[in-house]
Amino acid sequence: MHRAEDSPTPYQKERRHRRFDLQFPVCLTFPDGEAVRELQAITQNVSVGGLLLSTCDQIPPHTRVSLTIDVRSPWSHRSVRLLGEGEVVRMEVLGPGDGFAIAVECKRPITEMEDHLSAAS
Repeated sequence: MHRAEDSPTPYQKERRHRRFDLQFPVCLTFPDGEAVRELQAITQNVSVGGLLLSTCDQIPPHTRVSLTIDVRSPWSHRSVRLLGEGEVVRMEVLGPGDGFAIAVECKRPITEMEDHLSAAS
C-alpha cells in the first residue's frame, strides 16, 4: 500500500543532486536595468547543482546571478571562497518581515576561486 507521506514533493522529484543543510554567507550580483546590483544572502542548503538562499530582498525568477560563497570551518584556519553562476528558478516569501527564499540552479558546479583564477590566466 502506498502512503501519502512517502510521495515526494514536486521539487524533490526534480532534484538530481544530494542537498546539504549548510549556512554560509553569499554575495549575489545580477543585472538590474542598466546597473549591476549586489545582494547579501545566507545559504539554507547547497548541492552540486544549486542552492537555496534566504535574503531580505527579492530577485525575480529567470534572473541570471553570479555568486560568491565564503566557507569558513572550525576545523580549518583557512576560509575558502567559492564562485558560481546560475539562474533564479524559484522565489518565495518566507513571511511578513522574514524575507525571501530564493532557489538558484547552477549550470556548472560551483568551483573554488583559486582554481577559477588559475584557469583564467
